[in-house]
Amino acid sequence: MTATKPQSESQTVVDDAFMAAALAIGRRNLGRTGPNPAVGAIIVKDGVVIARGYTALGGRPHAEAVAVAAAGEAARGATLYATLEPCSHHGATPPCVDTIIAAGIARVVSALEDPDDRVAGRGHARLREAGVEVTTGVRAAQARADHLGHILRVTQGRPMVTLKLAQTADGYAAGAEHDPRLFITGALADSVTHIERSLHSAIMIGYGTASVDDPLLTVRLPGLEAFKPLRVVLDARLRLSRSSRLAATARETPTLVIVGEGVAEAEAQDFAAATGMEVARAGVDAAGRLALSEALGELARRGITRVFSEGGPRVAESLLVASLADDVVLHTGLRPLGRQGRLALTATARAILEDESRYRLADTSMLGVDRMTRYERIG
Repeated sequence: MTATKPQSESQTVVDDAFMAAALAIGRRNLGRTGPNPAVGAIIVKDGVVIARGYTALGGRPHAEAVAVAAAGEAARGATLYATLEPCSHHGATPPCVDTIIAAGIARVVSALEDPDDRVAGRGHARLREAGVEVTTGVRAAQARADHLGHILRVTQGRPMVTLKLAQTADGYAAGAEHDPRLFITGALADSVTHIERSLHSAIMIGYGTASVDDPLLTVRLPGLEAFKPLRVVLDARLRLSRSSRLAATARETPTLVIVGEGVAEAEAQDFAAATGMEVARAGVDAAGRLALSEALGELARRGITRVFSEGGPRVAESLLVASLADDVVLHTGLRPLGRQGRLALTATARAILEDESRYRLADTSMLGVDRMTRYERIG
C-alpha cells in the first residue's frame, strides 16, 4: 500500500473495512457494465457511510459520480473509497476526478491503478495536484480479481474467461458416443451455474456442446429475467442446426456464432438472416479449429469483459493450453459413470490445471452432495 503520508494502524484497519464494502457493492453489476469496469464507491464522513454508488448497467454513470451525487453537500471534507482509480479523461461523461474535486472530497482511497492508457495514474495525480489526499493499494489483489476482465481487455485485448466443467466422480463429462445426456450435478450446483452466468457478459460454448446438449444458455433466476448475456457459439464450419434452441430463441436473446475464415460469405449471410444470429469470423489453426485468441479478441472489441465458458472438454483443453482460462470452476458429482465415456479433462488439460506454477487452488466447497473446486490462473 502506498500513501501520501504514513497511515496509522487503526486507519489501515478502517480503510481495509470500507474498501471491502466498496468491493462488495461494485459486484452488484459485475458482468453488466461493459465495456467499463464494475466499480464500487463509498463516501465516509466522521466514520459513517453517507453515500454509496456502483457503476450502472451499460457502464454509465460511473460509481464515483453516483456516490457524489447521493452525498450532495455532505461530501465536502469526506473520504471516498473507490475500487479502481477514478477516471481522468473525457468520454460520454465528464471525468470522475473533476466531479470528486468539485465536491470537496478531502481524501480518496483507491484499491488499484487503472491500466487503461487514458487513465494509468493520471487520475491519482490530478487528485493530488488539487490537494486531495490519496491512498492507493488497499485490497489491491481482491480488486484486481474483480476487475480482471477490464484489465485484460485494455492490456491484452481479450476478456477474462471463467471455464466451468462438470464431471462425474470418476472424471467423465459424458458417456460414450450416442449415450443419453448425463445430468451430473444436482439442483444447488445448477443454481450456482446460473449465478455464475449472471456475473458474466457472455456465455460461450463450442459446436459440439451446442449439437449434443442443445442448451438455452440463459440466466434463469428470479429478478434477472431481463438480463440476457450474449450467447457465443464457436463453430468453425458453421454446422449449428437452424432448428436448435439457440436458433429458435436468437431473435429474443442475442447470439453470436464465430466461424472460420473458410465459411463462404453468402452462407454466413443466409444463416444470419434465417436464424437472427450474428456471424463473426476468426482464424483457424492447422487442425481446422478456431483460434481462440482471435475469437476472444472479437468479443473484447464488442465491449465484452467477462466470458463464462460452458464448452466441453475440447474447448476446455484449448483454453487451458493457451493460458486463456483465468478462473476454472469444476463441479464434481456424487456418482461415478462406472464405464468408459468422455473425460471432462484430458490428461493434458488436467496436468496443466494441477501444475502449481500455472494454477492455484482457490476454493473448495460442497453444494449439497456435489463438490465445487475453483482454480485461479497464476500470472
